[in-house]
Amino acid sequence: MIKKSKPDNTAGKIAEDIAANYLAKQGLALITRNFHSRFGEIDLIALQQQILVFIEVRYRKDERYLAVVETIDAHKCRKLIATSEYYRVKHKSYQDYQCRYDVIAITGELDKPVIEWIKNAFQA
Repeated sequence: MIKKSKPDNTAGKIAEDIAANYLAKQGLALITRNFHSRFGEIDLIALQQQILVFIEVRYRKDERYLAVVETIDAHKCRKLIATSEYYRVKHKSYQDYQCRYDVIAITGELDKPVIEWIKNAFQA
């Protein structure tokens, strides 16, 4: 039996770096990256004034077959919400903050990305 190697996630890491830098330029303060729980993972967590923002970063080099935002289904939304609730339980200082769920969609070549910031992409 041939063991499959793990997929190369370099493009995803670069896309997250691009998203984090973009959001910092927009005035958000990054709190953490790649927060994991048994419910799932959140790519970026940031503060925008008194709003705790949970950010899903999606990258596609080519959108011919499926737009980036179309890759986030109801199941993924539920996982993100559950993970964000767990984050707030673990970090009590953020329990009273308003929350928002955003998506950063990155398309094209990573050296000249097209960035779309979708605020309030879905609700808890």
